[in-house]
Amino acid sequence: MPARRGPQSRRLRRAAARGGRGDAAWREFAASFARAGMVPPAEPGLLAVESAEGAAVLLLAPRQALTFTGKCRLRCLYGAVRLLGFAVSPHQPGLPVFSPGTHCALSLEALPAARPPAATARQLRLAARAAMRAHGVRRPERVTVMARFSPDCALVLLEHLDTPVTRFLLSHPPLSRLFEPQKKEESGFTPEAAVLAAVGIVPCGAERGLLLSESMLAALEELVRACCAEDEGVPVVLVCGPKNTGKSTFNRYLINLLLNRLPSVEYMECDIGQTEFTPPGCVSLSNVTEPILGPPFTHQQTPLKMVYFGQTSCEHDTERYLDVVKYVFSSYKREVPLVINTMGWVKGEGLLLLTDLLRLLSPSHVVQVDVCAWRAMAPLTPERVQLAPGLHTKGRQPARRGPAGSWAAGEGDAAAPEHKLLYVHPEFPRAGVAGEARVHSSILRDMAILGYLGQLQSPDLGAVLPLHSLVPYQVPFNAVALRVIHTDVAPTNIMYAVNASWVGLCRIPEEIRGRSDGPVLLTQTPVCDCLGFGIVRGVEMERKLYHVLTPLPPEKLRRVNCLLLGSVAIPNCVLVGQQGVEGEIPYVTSDYNYSILGSGKLKKKKHFKKREYAFECDYT
Repeated sequence: MPARRGPQSRRLRRAAARGGRGDAAWREFAASFARAGMVPPAEPGLLAVESAEGAAVLLLAPRQALTFTGKCRLRCLYGAVRLLGFAVSPHQPGLPVFSPGTHCALSLEALPAARPPAATARQLRLAARAAMRAHGVRRPERVTVMARFSPDCALVLLEHLDTPVTRFLLSHPPLSRLFEPQKKEESGFTPEAAVLAAVGIVPCGAERGLLLSESMLAALEELVRACCAEDEGVPVVLVCGPKNTGKSTFNRYLINLLLNRLPSVEYMECDIGQTEFTPPGCVSLSNVTEPILGPPFTHQQTPLKMVYFGQTSCEHDTERYLDVVKYVFSSYKREVPLVINTMGWVKGEGLLLLTDLLRLLSPSHVVQVDVCAWRAMAPLTPERVQLAPGLHTKGRQPARRGPAGSWAAGEGDAAAPEHKLLYVHPEFPRAGVAGEARVHSSILRDMAILGYLGQLQSPDLGAVLPLHSLVPYQVPFNAVALRVIHTDVAPTNIMYAVNASWVGLCRIPEEIRGRSDGPVLLTQTPVCDCLGFGIVRGVEMERKLYHVLTPLPPEKLRRVNCLLLGSVAIPNCVLVGQQGVEGEIPYVTSDYNYSILGSGKLKKKKHFKKREYAFECDYT
């Protein structure tokens, strides 16, 4: 099919000329659709017109939806729209929206308009026209929109979005196509799709979006009702289930629904492998006041309380894991509803550990997510949680009949208050299918770390600065204590381990006292507050200094007196893709001798009843 050229393709070429390197790649990709006549079609009846350079106005009929990939800033001009459960109305500021190809595509749906009681159709048309004029929509585009306008529709302004975090992620070649669709859908060119592509989003089929099952809708409705009822106390909702079943998506949707009615919701992260608001390896408690309209790497924030566990699995240190969870949970004040996320480890000892968590956290509601009824785990009924043994707690013995027909209480640990169990069988794309996740979990963890490091970039639009070009902080040896969490390291090799490592910047209550000529080493891993994270860029032995690169502000950095090093590593693309480095890349080598004692790749031994790992690291 010959490529069609006209005003829309010229707009695409103009848009491709601006922005950073990652966005330029995106615009070239969007323009290629127009040149090849392969722009995916928009929804039937969809109307999108160019508002200004890098902006567009979208007209949606009631209940009409647009499923898309990409990123943009969204503002509702008239009516109301819903995005991942959050209702956007005209009085709200523009919201950043992220729909990468690595996750389920977002869907923008028009909600039925809530008309003022005495408003006439003419007044509503005037209000819609005034809103477009106030946001710079030109007269020809206003005329086009108003020709198909009805008082029940929704008007949305979509603007090009470029943030320091997305610029930093897109600057790495493996992630340069992060916000592009995974594949082009062959179909005819449409002007509406070209307008949206110039903004930064590409429509896709509705099957790529989120499908809400009946059980999910029922659970969400009941949880929202419980959280908004003032006479039933403050609910604590714990969400559990196997990995890759959509627990995180359910949590985001629930939080967004609650934010429609409540000013804030608190969120406790107990899944140290796939964290929502922090880099991996953390247990944290966060106060959420803004809707979650993207994956974790787009909304990294400072929690109310955070502990760096240092590993993405707790299989070999479950007692410390429970201590960390208890420490973080103690900061919850029970003033707003709490949503608790848990790990996908629900078999064997994982189920026993989950039983311990339920007793420790005493949730009022438990949401059990599973693709097929009880295929992966048994129902976590209140009776089961009370009676079944946990990994570190005992279950209560069933009550026994005493003399004269009386009942005597059972023995064992104190049982948690009864909870209401809600079952959710999701219909997410690829939910529960082993090996069918869109992206491997390790890549998602790397993206979360990159999202955190993106805070080091300047907020001003411009070129991305490589991390090695930024000036690190100088930290004296005797100002902080060191601890390697995940393995034993000889004191003579500790500096080799710390150099070029990802570290938690923590605060312990004890005063740091050490020798002036060497590092201060902790003999045990503390359960302490983590204030942020950094990269040890180098170790200067002559001046007894660590060089630490971190986005943590100086006022918080002054409180740091402990560096915790775990098994969470700096993403390879940061080390391998160092720009402007000639010759051998620092910290990277291809000439490696695996016969050296202590070196080698991570080895997994599956033939033991309890899985064990050999953490063999090279510090030379």
